[in-house]
Amino acid sequence: MSYFDTIKTFVRVYELGSMSAAARDQRVSPAVASARIGQLEQHLNVRLFTRTTRSLQPTEQGRIFFEGAQRILEAVVEAEAAVQDVTGNPRGSIFVAAPLGVGRRFIAPLVPDFKAEFPLVDIRLRLSDRTIDVASEGLDLAFFLGTPQDSALKMRKLADCPRLLCAAPAYLDRRGVPEDGPALVRDRHDCLALRFPGATEFQWQLQTPDGPERFAIKGPFESDDGDVLTQWALDGHGIVMKPFFEVSEYLSSGELVEVCAATPPLPVQLGCLYPHRRRQDPKVRLLIEFMAGRIPDMMRSDRG
Repeated sequence: MSYFDTIKTFVRVYELGSMSAAARDQRVSPAVASARIGQLEQHLNVRLFTRTTRSLQPTEQGRIFFEGAQRILEAVVEAEAAVQDVTGNPRGSIFVAAPLGVGRRFIAPLVPDFKAEFPLVDIRLRLSDRTIDVASEGLDLAFFLGTPQDSALKMRKLADCPRLLCAAPAYLDRRGVPEDGPALVRDRHDCLALRFPGATEFQWQLQTPDGPERFAIKGPFESDDGDVLTQWALDGHGIVMKPFFEVSEYLSSGELVEVCAATPPLPVQLGCLYPHRRRQDPKVRLLIEFMAGRIPDMMRSDRG
């Protein structure tokens, strides 16, 4: 076990506030993570964390050591990046997150191509529609659909994704075809909402002749998984808002039909977020450029 690995484990324990979470992040057992912290405390002859059965809090000495440990890790990352730039031989792992639809349609299919071009780089991909915290989850890169809120991260826009409202013919035969946003509310259509824990209301922002307008939609079903919403729409349970690329095959087959074409949703931005560093890791930069050069073409192909 190297001192550098011990420092990395300490930093992740401090950031995540959990020995077990840091162990998962570092891909070691909780016992190994605990042993590393114990050896570090013994080496420094101080207590870095106050432990109870329910919590783990840094001591004053732990807070001081964290600041220095962060600088050490950043210096090593920058040195590795400089060497890789010179040798043109990037290596190591990139931890990546993406929404389910984006990840399955675009990111995952391109990972093997990237690996073939850069065989010494490994991609660790996590797919989820939940909100991602890049820093606390130890990610190098996170793709997103929408408008990110974290200004501490750098952003790269990849494409604008058209969206639409659609439903299955069975639902439309039963409830009628809404022509615009006001009809959604007036006729109390069943709208399938992508909603995350803590949300108290839901609105769809649509383009109207007077500009963007928000409509307070309602429905019997909601989920934080976009694929679940698509399946509910296919099963005739309501109207769903989707990026075109996620439902293009169902529109072509007639399993889903566009509605409210007079007031379509605003396009959504596809981009990626990554931590701001004085010298960006070359392998991360290569992955961003690789995806940026291919995803727009894949989207155009989806649109036919």
